[in-house]
Amino acid sequence: MGVKVNRNKKQIAQFATMAIVAFSVSGFFSVASSSAAPTPAPRTNSEPTRAPKTTLATTRTSTLTSSTACAPTNAVAHNPMKVGTPDGGAVQVDRIFTLNTNCGQIVFKAFGRSAPLTVIAMTWLAKAGYLNHSLCHRVTTSGIYVLQCGDPTASGSGGPPFQYNDENLPADSANNYPAGTIAMANSGLDASGHGTNGSQFFIVYKDTTLPPSYSIWGVVTKGLDIVKKVAAAGVIGGGSDGKPSTTIAIESVTVK
Repeated sequence: MGVKVNRNKKQIAQFATMAIVAFSVSGFFSVASSSAAPTPAPRTNSEPTRAPKTTLATTRTSTLTSSTACAPTNAVAHNPMKVGTPDGGAVQVDRIFTLNTNCGQIVFKAFGRSAPLTVIAMTWLAKAGYLNHSLCHRVTTSGIYVLQCGDPTASGSGGPPFQYNDENLPADSANNYPAGTIAMANSGLDASGHGTNGSQFFIVYKDTTLPPSYSIWGVVTKGLDIVKKVAAAGVIGGGSDGKPSTTIAIESVTVK
């Protein structure tokens, strides 16, 4: 999904290589970036693109929505917490993530063996509390079918101070991102040819066809109905791509 990650701050870390079955990865490299954000690869009209960076909201009104059984939330757009760099040598194991949202629990299996970079990074961020009280800022309801989360700023441009490469990419085929898929959002390769994955991810709630450019790192085992209900409620102001009409926030994340 052509989900841009527009960063103006320095990218201060990059995954290196450490041996696993089909590829190797050993940690994060510190890298310097230019002040300008990398130019993303061309996108088609059917692909979602990240919204421009906006001023953070200071207040948020949330009401109980009977159709989705979502409770009020105090989550607001905010500056990301400061986090360090993940340990690239962490144990590569499958994990279970539970997103505790104001609309209920969304549980998914994370593929620590086939997508180790992503799972190590996202486990690090989740355990640090980076994703806590963050709004899922985008839903798409035509052409592609995803709910996008993981940006504390809720602008589509936020992320941690490190990036890492793509992995576990699907075939270039129809419905290559089936319902239940958890995949990373990115802005294409940077000027040095490195991946631009950070903290933003999307949950596919209906079979979707995309360029094979977004790391698949999990599959939903519980709570996909929550995402479908949020999507069914549509986008604020109409249209098929934008802020969800139903406020959904990740209040906390547990990882096992």
